[in-house]
Amino acid sequence: MIERNLYLKKLISFKDKKLIKVITGIRRCGKSTLLKIFQDYLLLNNVEDAQIISINFENPDFEDLKDYKNLYNHIEKKLVKNKKNYVFLDEIQSVREYQKAVDGLYIKENIDLYITGSNAYFLSGELATLLSGRYVEIEMLPLSFSEYLSALPEKTDLPEKYRNYLVKSSFPCTLELQDETQIRTYLDGIYNTVILKDVVARKNISDVHILESVVRYMFDNIANITSVKKISDALTSAGRKISNHTVENYLSALTDSFILYKSGRYDVKGKQYLQTNEKYYLVDIGLRYFLLGSKKADMGRILENVVYLELLRRGYEVYVGKVGTLEVDFVAVKNGDVEYYQVAQSVQQLETLERELKPLDSIKDHNPKYLLTLDVEPPISHKGIKQIYVLDWLI
Repeated sequence: MIERNLYLKKLISFKDKKLIKVITGIRRCGKSTLLKIFQDYLLLNNVEDAQIISINFENPDFEDLKDYKNLYNHIEKKLVKNKKNYVFLDEIQSVREYQKAVDGLYIKENIDLYITGSNAYFLSGELATLLSGRYVEIEMLPLSFSEYLSALPEKTDLPEKYRNYLVKSSFPCTLELQDETQIRTYLDGIYNTVILKDVVARKNISDVHILESVVRYMFDNIANITSVKKISDALTSAGRKISNHTVENYLSALTDSFILYKSGRYDVKGKQYLQTNEKYYLVDIGLRYFLLGSKKADMGRILENVVYLELLRRGYEVYVGKVGTLEVDFVAVKNGDVEYYQVAQSVQQLETLERELKPLDSIKDHNPKYLLTLDVEPPISHKGIKQIYVLDWLI
């Protein structure tokens, strides 16, 4: 079992706080395992087994509890009196009117409540209204490169392990699957479950082929500036006529299912957020290889995708930076502090180095600036801009 220490520490920090701990993330990213790791932590810290009530609604054994009244009554009967009870409800969106059960459990003084969900829908509407100001969301991603390495016996040959991390996927279970055919079958299951269960069923989509065309376009254009109109025009030109409204609806569903992440743009000089031409990033590069193969692989954009996800893991709000007519890959903001990142596969050619440094150099404030590359070199400073070997930065 891989220790997901980043997320475990967050759960520990909120333990016994009068807040509902809501863990979100794409299916199979490790939410259930995280709950198990946290439960083991509780057992090692003076919590008795009877004080832990754990229900995974993907388990058919709990089918009868998918009605909120049955669920509430079941838990109430199991509560240990005069002690804190730790209640874990995994994939809670499977329960009919789950918001009523969650609200009823929350108001009990002797319950510390943890819930998970695989899409953003369950944190919208009535539940969001009921829980306003009463929950903390912990957003979970598949394995970071550092977590991936922690599960391997040897830490040598980082470039080779980085390639495996990309191609064989960052979903935790793929580490147990040595055969590439097995990995493809596993990723096929994740892809189809997310697309069919979290997107098609939720949005009542009738033309799955058009949706898959949008997905393929987005997977092929990670880290590219895009817009709803650009996507619509490209698909229509390819013989897949689709309206701007439909594209917008599909993109919303894909981001709500945590398979895509949207990064807005920020005007560094004007210090304002821009409403157009966002970038989208994919939750796992292995899914891209699964769907598109390796022929279209652009290692620079793939690296940018990896860095984007890592910045999210480290707690940053991440934007695409605009500096006049130039672009900075990332403006990363945390607790009011700002950092700038430029990402490139290689800058060994002088012309490429100058092109990548130019946007950072044009920013005149004194916030930290980084150039991350796959060039195996010790850290270098270019007039205060730190060039770092990205695999060292990732770990």
